[in-house]
Amino acid sequence: MKLLESAVGSFERLPPQRILARAGWLAAWTVAAALLLLPFTLRLDGKPHADWLQFLGRFHPLVVHVPIGLIVLVPLLEFAGDARPPLREAAGFVLGLAFVSCLAALTLGYLLAYGSGSNGPFVTRHMWGGIALTISVLACMLARPGWASGNMQRLYPATLTGTLLLLAWTAHQGGSLTHGRNYLTDYMPALLKRALTIGVVQAKAPASNSFYARHIDPIFDRKCVECHGESKTKGDLRLDSYALLMEGGKDGPVIVSGHSAKSLLLKRVTLPPNRKQFMPAEGKPPLTAEEIAWIEAWVDQGASPTTTRLAGIHIGGEDDEPLQPVGDYSKFMPGILALENAQGAKLLPVSSKLSDGLVLNTVDVAASFGDAQLTRFQKYAPFIVEAELGRTAVTDGCFNTLATFTHLRVLHLEGTRVTGAGLRKLAGLSQLRYLNLSGTKVTQAQLAPLKAMKNLRHLYLYNTPAQPASMADATQP
Repeated sequence: MKLLESAVGSFERLPPQRILARAGWLAAWTVAAALLLLPFTLRLDGKPHADWLQFLGRFHPLVVHVPIGLIVLVPLLEFAGDARPPLREAAGFVLGLAFVSCLAALTLGYLLAYGSGSNGPFVTRHMWGGIALTISVLACMLARPGWASGNMQRLYPATLTGTLLLLAWTAHQGGSLTHGRNYLTDYMPALLKRALTIGVVQAKAPASNSFYARHIDPIFDRKCVECHGESKTKGDLRLDSYALLMEGGKDGPVIVSGHSAKSLLLKRVTLPPNRKQFMPAEGKPPLTAEEIAWIEAWVDQGASPTTTRLAGIHIGGEDDEPLQPVGDYSKFMPGILALENAQGAKLLPVSSKLSDGLVLNTVDVAASFGDAQLTRFQKYAPFIVEAELGRTAVTDGCFNTLATFTHLRVLHLEGTRVTGAGLRKLAGLSQLRYLNLSGTKVTQAQLAPLKAMKNLRHLYLYNTPAQPASMADATQP
């Protein structure tokens, strides 16, 4: 009891400044310990959690720029304070704001990763970088008063320098998550790369000649590995190698060999874009109809990593003639919009360049879109370069209208009631490069008129009477 009374008495005899300083250090150690324990308390387990966590977490990219700017501002104010002392006083205030904003950015970033089920090396590094940076800014706040009063002259500058270096490293990890690991070095001059030993970019191993290596893996690389790769892994699913693809994720296998309809990956990429589980998520470019067709055929025919060709899939060379511009359709826009409002099918521009043409998109009204509806777009035929008629109600009668689409390059007719009786009417479409007839009743005999179409490079006949009887008979892609 006497020891306790003595300790209390000695504490009460301390100057108020010393009491505040000790309380500040105690609070700082408590905050630092809490931050270091956070990843072990709420583990990034790769499983998505409550939607409200993601809602709040998505403000992280906005808030994260605040501490970056404030931290960079601190040393500038300290240097300028030699000439103008009030600026040095402002530096302490800015440092306090930097710490508060670091806490806010770290909290939102953790909510984003935890809520969305993101994990992986780059996510983990970015997380620990944010924690270390916040603690480092806190250390600067504690070291600065001693430096300002003439004590411990080296501690604060060293801590501030370390904080700036840590900021650069943490920001790089965050940038790698968004833009890829080589974002800062992709266009670095070769001489500088060699000087910094940044890989004089290692040449990739020669690609396999398999259908998977040439066509399937590049799709995942372009559209999926940003969220399901080495640096970032959502749902414990990685798609950056064949073995990991077949291993699946937290929901089990995503590919069922021989059964595309049972494969979770294909279910997700073919959902309506407004569905929560649609992939790719977060507004990233969806897979094209052609990419989905490749994956479906590859899965249905065994999902092999070694087969070099698929029955019913022909992919030709790339020695196409230059594409012809379609002209300016701007004067027709009022009529195009009125037609869209009347029946739901859309004419979407390929790009901001008018001469690139229009895409006829029927995905929202596929079940009710037939030959009669197609004829209403004949007025705009010279400007349509792609017709997405897959799984619509069109029949062989559609070929009369399609024959007038003189600049047509891509034609989707998969899953329709087409039998191929009118295919000969497409022979005059000199720009047609892609034709998907999978899931129709077309036969080999009806394909004869297409053989004269020198620009037709991609022909899909999967699950049709025209499909080759065996893999050995399939056309080499």
